[in-house]
Formats: sequence, C-alpha cells, structure tokens
Amino acid sequence: MDIATDTGKSFKNSMTGNAGLNYAAWQLSRRGWHVMPTVRNIRGSDLIVTDAEETQFFGVQSKALSKRNAVPLGKSLDSLRSTWWVITVHANADHPICYVLARDEVKRLSTQDANGGAYWLSASAYDRDEFREAWDRIGMAPDEANE
Repeated sequence: MDIATDTGKSFKNSMTGNAGLNYAAWQLSRRGWHVMPTVRNIRGSDLIVTDAEETQFFGVQSKALSKRNAVPLGKSLDSLRSTWWVITVHANADHPICYVLARDEVKRLSTQDANGGAYWLSASAYDRDEFREAWDRIGMAPDEANE
C-alpha cells in the first residue's frame, strides 16, 4: 500500500516541504552555521540560524516546491518576518535548486492578485542567476570564514 496515494496531496506537500527545509538546513550547516528548525506550520521563520559564538542570529523562511511555480506570500507583506528566504525547486529530486533572497527582495519582487488579494512571488521573479544557489549572499559563519 502506498501511503502517498492513501493520504493524498497533503502528504506529498508535507514531504516536499520537509525535503526543502532539510536541504536548506544542510546547505547552511555546510557553511558553518548552527541551524535549528522551528515548529512547523506557524507564523515566522522555519529555520533559526546562529554562529558558534551566538553573536549572529537570523531567521530563514523555507519554501519548497516540487516544480517551478509561484510562491504564495499571503494577504500582507508586512507579515514577512524572516531575514532570508530560500526557495527550493524540485525539492524531492536528486538535484534540488535553491534560490536565496533577502526579505526586502521578496517584498519588492512580489505581485498582488487583482482587487487586493493575495501576494505571490512569481517563478520569473525568483528564478534569476543572482539568486540561484547564491548561498554566498548569506556567507560562511564567522568561525568557518577564518579557517
């Protein structure tokens, strides 16, 4: 019996989200950051990141997609809290692709549905060379950068 078939789209979406979240955490850990996932499905950052000395802290919002789609942002851009956003496309594949954007870039590049509806970050807005695998924008943790 295939669990994904029995539980439907919700299970697949959850697994895609988990894959993207863990992949982003792995990428940050490789760069010397200490990464802790937060409680899922609540407002705020999906990952809390700090250096070894706990002098730098920032939040990361992880958005994982099974294919190149727009990212839903909600009804208000004021509720976007995380300093960094990592959009992982093909999150369940062997070679996911990540796009690394700052919160202000997400806000600036977003569009809103007609009549004041929800905000979205279109694929053409985030799928740019400047954001693709741009982990260097976040950088190495200070201890790692000095080695």
